[in-house]
Amino acid sequence: MIKIYGMPTCPDCTYVEEQIKGNDRYQVIDIGAHVKNLKEFLRLRDSSPAFDGARRSGAAGIPCFLLEDGTVTLVPEEAGLRSRPVAEGASCGVDGSGC
Repeated sequence: MIKIYGMPTCPDCTYVEEQIKGNDRYQVIDIGAHVKNLKEFLRLRDSSPAFDGARRSGAAGIPCFLLEDGTVTLVPEEAGLRSRPVAEGASCGVDGSGC
């Protein structure tokens, strides 16, 4: 099962979530729903080099995909999904920009 960490207020996350409705190969984890979910995500974010670019640019790093083999990626295509088209706007930054 592929875990997807995100939030319903993130446009990139909702775009991904629409693609997986009814597909039990994926599990969505809302990092804002419970502190245990946030802590689980932060452990990944603090330890995985997949977040280096997100941290440098001030992005939150969601949606985040934890693949079945333990690989962490921020690229939907690596999880068998599509990225939100760039024409739809920028992703959310930690500073609130791009939302």
